[in-house]
Amino acid sequence: MRWRKILANFSVIVVSVGFGLLLCEFGSRLALNAADYLNVGMVSDPVFGAKPSPTARGGFDALGFRNRTVPKTADIVAIGDSQTYGNAATMDDSWPYALGRMLGRHVYNMGLGGYGPNQYYELLRTKALPMKPRMVICGLSVTDDFDNAYQLTYGLDYWARLRALPGVKIDFDVWNVGDEPPPTRQKRIRIWLSQHSVLYQLVVHTGLGNRLNGELQIRNAPELYPGLATSLIIPEKHIEEAFQPTVNLHGLDQNRESVHEGMRVTFELLKEMDEICRKNNIQFVVVVIPTKEMVFSEYLEHNHKIALSDVVDRLLVNESLALDRTFKFLTDANISYVSPLPLLQKSVGQGLFARSAVDMHPNKNGYRVIAEAVAERVKQLEAPPPPVTQAQ
Repeated sequence: MRWRKILANFSVIVVSVGFGLLLCEFGSRLALNAADYLNVGMVSDPVFGAKPSPTARGGFDALGFRNRTVPKTADIVAIGDSQTYGNAATMDDSWPYALGRMLGRHVYNMGLGGYGPNQYYELLRTKALPMKPRMVICGLSVTDDFDNAYQLTYGLDYWARLRALPGVKIDFDVWNVGDEPPPTRQKRIRIWLSQHSVLYQLVVHTGLGNRLNGELQIRNAPELYPGLATSLIIPEKHIEEAFQPTVNLHGLDQNRESVHEGMRVTFELLKEMDEICRKNNIQFVVVVIPTKEMVFSEYLEHNHKIALSDVVDRLLVNESLALDRTFKFLTDANISYVSPLPLLQKSVGQGLFARSAVDMHPNKNGYRVIAEAVAERVKQLEAPPPPVTQAQ
């Protein structure tokens, strides 16, 4: 009898806790936008590499993107990677949504973390065109888009038409959605919860403790991540940031054949995207999003007081070369573009990036600045031409 009573009491406690957690989850979803907290579940795809899973879309639209609904038509479609998706910010604070508010237009966000130029092209062709937009804005992230273009082109046979290097074939699984190596049971549970439970994300990844940990990471980045990260602390300029120059240099090193090839593939795909848009009377615009290091280059370049100063300098030199090549290509191809770099550099004291030494994405302030630069360019493109004055 005693054990039955203990078991009964334990069962009541378990059921009560489970019911309470379900109520908290339901309340969280009523009070909050689930897409601001949940991760997008991904499954393997022979064209995209990976695409949103149809079984893990809580908080996302029917296509798996970070919008409330999928519209039949959209004024503007924004295509890009995690910088366009809006990592480190809410859905409404991503630059496409901020742009929509600034312009008074409906901007549909087709950004997804891990995507690159190949996926941008395919999204334009298969998803954006049916929405009949007047404008398509492509967020080109120089941090990793060139490397992504190389990886996907030489990793998936669907993109073999773009290959120029004979005999090169690589394994491609940037999202780790393949079967090898299989995740542990504990990791599978964490992944499932991150994709399905707002409450789990609130407890584990947000809150005061997480913010304090981020500040600690920034101040101690060189010690916590030796060889990978560095810090820049200038209190009088309101600058307290961490950087990962080693990682970013890998995707921009102009001495690497894969970077040159990735840039060639990227330029070819952007040109094809522009041609598709022209044939459909759509304005195509490229937003060239720089690295965090380039935004703070005034304070980082030749600064031997910071850790990894030599790596930072190499990154800035290589990124400058990559940006020059990109702008030249876009100009020569007559493709409209905007660089938010000057405006970001003017705003460095406004806290533009995630408070973390491992997350280099902009925060809502940074996305707002990007949106301001894009909005100004859109207004220029849509402004009526000046009246022609006849010679007297």
